[in-house]
Amino acid sequence: MKERKKLPLGIQNLREIREGGYYYVDKTEFAHGLATEGKYYFLSRPRRFGKSLFVDTLKELFEGTEALFQGLYIHDKWDWSKRYPVISISFSDGVLKSRNELDEKILEILARERKGIGVNFSSSSISGMFAELIEAAFRKYDSRAVILIDEYDKPILDNIEDSSLAQEMREGLKNFYSVLKGADPYLRFVLLTGVSKFSKVSLFSGLNNLTDITMDKNYSAVCGYSERDLDEVFAPEVNGLDRHEIRDWYNGYNWLGEAVYNPFDLLLLFRNREFKPYWFETGTPAFLVKLLWQRKTWLPSLDQIFTSETLISTFDVDNIPTEALMFQAGYLTIKNFHQIPGRLEIGLGYPNKEVKSALNDSLLLAMVGNDAAHIRSTSRAYAALLKNDLNALGSLIKSFFAGIPYQWHTNNDIAKYEGYYASVFYAYFASLGLDIETEESSRAGRLDMAICFNEHIYLFEFKVVELEPEGKALEQIKRQGYAEKYRGQATSIYLIGVEFSRDKREVVEFGVEKYD
Repeated sequence: MKERKKLPLGIQNLREIREGGYYYVDKTEFAHGLATEGKYYFLSRPRRFGKSLFVDTLKELFEGTEALFQGLYIHDKWDWSKRYPVISISFSDGVLKSRNELDEKILEILARERKGIGVNFSSSSISGMFAELIEAAFRKYDSRAVILIDEYDKPILDNIEDSSLAQEMREGLKNFYSVLKGADPYLRFVLLTGVSKFSKVSLFSGLNNLTDITMDKNYSAVCGYSERDLDEVFAPEVNGLDRHEIRDWYNGYNWLGEAVYNPFDLLLLFRNREFKPYWFETGTPAFLVKLLWQRKTWLPSLDQIFTSETLISTFDVDNIPTEALMFQAGYLTIKNFHQIPGRLEIGLGYPNKEVKSALNDSLLLAMVGNDAAHIRSTSRAYAALLKNDLNALGSLIKSFFAGIPYQWHTNNDIAKYEGYYASVFYAYFASLGLDIETEESSRAGRLDMAICFNEHIYLFEFKVVELEPEGKALEQIKRQGYAEKYRGQATSIYLIGVEFSRDKREVVEFGVEKYD
């Protein structure tokens, strides 16, 4: 058994990790590839995925801190006699709430970097200072400069709900980043990282030579932990934990290559030895939940979105496709893809159990407006499923919908569209982390939802009726023969027809039949 080390929770500094006896996942093969194959790069990854540590690794590499790379992939492949002036820029700290605050922050960064490199500039404008800093660094050290920009988009994303302010932030950053194009003769290497990719027209006007490695299969694992990392680096921590459960909870993030784990989740799992939605709890996606709510998103469809690489690659402040936002933020990931003439078509879905259950729990709260009630109800529903007590489950479902405050229906337009009921129903079960399949196809048609749990399969069909139950939902499951494809896959199969009354705004039918 390998020796146990300290867990690098929250540490984004390579020196501290390497000198402090912490576990370290060697990402220098990726760093070597970037440094030797090109010059301008862009990388988008969700929050808390290790972007800042990778940026710091590049900083130490270009500054020639050889001792930190002893025993790593890159050590015998790098010219340690060559050192470069590195300009490090990060917007990761704090929240900037105005264009003035953004400008002040940039001026502070430039002043710090000027002092660190030991150069002066005479310009008074932000763009002028940045340009002078780059050229002065080049002339002082007789070496082209390295520019590393971490969380380049955070000032925009922090204000994304205020479109006009977000646009002001975008224009301020555009003015700042535009300097890079004219500084090309003085630059050795440039990397910008962030959560989202804003279109080049809106933010990187003129900087058309950025190589976007976000969806490059060769760099899919540039951030995050791989299965091999768990075996080779974290073996002492994995011992005693269910490997299959670790994978179900935290793996699955994919960018057309190798799937990876969220590092933040794994480190907290190793410390606490308990499966919880650690990453999700660090930043409740209020804007995302609000956006899905406003757009009347059909929640069962989120786990099976079919789109193109172009549509999920970029967005802008005033044009945010739902699938692009969810993919870039890490709530959806690539499940499958195939190339056709002219474009790459991509299937998106939830990466793992953590995201699926936690996001739907947040969405359920947004849709019903009663936190305590929905927690009690879903907990009891899980207990009912464990006992296969479908009478109790039906009673809980009816009580849950009946308990949604009347004013919630009258004050929210989304509660008046038919998909609302089925979306609430889906989120109710998805928040429990159950194995759910939606709109399952068979030769007979499409089934609304199937749940596989505890050696039973439950097939659901939803209908909206005017007032009284009509029995059409259950009848459709039987008539269409949806259960045929599941024959032999479980101990028992149950057909469940759920009917929602548009007038009563409640479940008026929860019909159950066992399939023989």
